[in-house]
Amino acid sequence: MSVILPLVVALAGSFAIEAAATPRRVSVRPGDVAIRLGSYALIAAFWFVFSWRPWLACLSIVATIVVTVLINRLKRRVLGEPLVFSDLALLRQVPRHPELYYTTPLTHPRTAGPLLLGFAAAAFWYTVEPAALPHGLGPSLAAIVALPLALLALGFAARTRPGRAAIAARFPVPDLEADVARYGVLATMLAYWARRDAEAAAPPSAEPLSLPPGRGDAVVVVVQLESFMDPARLGGATLPMMERVRSDAAQYGRLTVPTHGAYTMRSEHAALTGREGASLGFGGFDPYLSSGGREPTSLARLARAAGYETVFVHPYHRDFFDRAGVMKELGFDRLIMHEDFADAPRVGPYVGDAAVAERILAEVRGRRGPILVFCATMENHGPWKPGRLPGIDDPLEQYFHHVGNAGRAVEALVDGLSADEATLCVFGDHAPSLPCYRPGDGDPRTDYALFRFGRPSTDAPRRVDLRIAALGCRLRDAVRSETASASDPSVAVPRS
Repeated sequence: MSVILPLVVALAGSFAIEAAATPRRVSVRPGDVAIRLGSYALIAAFWFVFSWRPWLACLSIVATIVVTVLINRLKRRVLGEPLVFSDLALLRQVPRHPELYYTTPLTHPRTAGPLLLGFAAAAFWYTVEPAALPHGLGPSLAAIVALPLALLALGFAARTRPGRAAIAARFPVPDLEADVARYGVLATMLAYWARRDAEAAAPPSAEPLSLPPGRGDAVVVVVQLESFMDPARLGGATLPMMERVRSDAAQYGRLTVPTHGAYTMRSEHAALTGREGASLGFGGFDPYLSSGGREPTSLARLARAAGYETVFVHPYHRDFFDRAGVMKELGFDRLIMHEDFADAPRVGPYVGDAAVAERILAEVRGRRGPILVFCATMENHGPWKPGRLPGIDDPLEQYFHHVGNAGRAVEALVDGLSADEATLCVFGDHAPSLPCYRPGDGDPRTDYALFRFGRPSTDAPRRVDLRIAALGCRLRDAVRSETASASDPSVAVPRS
């Protein structure tokens, strides 16, 4: 009985807290409520393993729900999406790279203080509340071992065929908003994690993908511009780059991307593979976590098969999004990353776009054959907050400053590649996560442009609005070659 009362109080309190914070009306169907309460009980059992004190464990689950609700509310406000299982994998990035998130380092008093107080309160409670262990050394040790084993057995059962079938029956396809309203954030995160794990364990069904026939361009440069969209759409001045796009690009337009304000890897993956996020199932929330770059449709893989040198350029740390390993798997021969820009000028906290454009052109000038360069810029990455730029504290003005630099970098690439037989594609990975531009404000699409140099054309630039996966498929035309068609006519591709 000493365990039942605190558990009932914790489950009821957690349900009330989450229901009050959920934008949609929560489901009260018995099956849905049972799954929601079951997720609370699982977390309570997890905390119970560490203390064997019922009230402490149950208070811990209430605290877990409060923290989850607060973070979920912040994420909805900034990015327009609830918490999802892949966010747990990104948590390890926060202490490593706090400057990318609106957080302070763990050693900062604003972070360290509450953490130390929380540990102190738990330690004090630990001394006050007696442990709910059976009497006697043998039964106590048996209980201490049995509960963790039971939780491990439950996790193992979820990975068996009957367990996976039961979870799939409740969660057949990703429907994040509806599932959160039915089952709660914690249950949805756990179930989606299990569903992604089951998908990863299933062998992919493959079919051949023929490389496009014909002659490809000797130089293919694809630049993913961080948080880029035409600043005129946010009330800023028109970039000279945008005027040049409308007069010189072979094709340009608005680009539909998977998210607002974050999750660069979703856009990056779609551009590199030509695959829609929906085709990835539950892995679409973080394609790199799901596949680790093992994508037969990768543009880099196809280019390498066509005889291209493949280079990935990103002026940030190798461990972020596990990019170093993922990009190798995607088919890039060489990675030019943070350490290669050690002496490059910073604009704000990150390497400036001008230095990145200069490095791209150096790679093109030093090539020994056809080359594909895919670059993800960093200068305009958030957060935009006071102190970032000297004399500019307004977030929107900071954004305009950086996006102007991005425009000049693109113009430098256009000038530097115009004498080559080359394709240049530039696009924004997502709209900026600015306080004045939240999800639902205006048109969420970014902008893209596709330049073709070194080939005569009488066609005027045309606007074609695309989804980002379609842009990725369009880029395959630039790397086609007779050599690849003859020697490597097909690559195995999973059905989408």
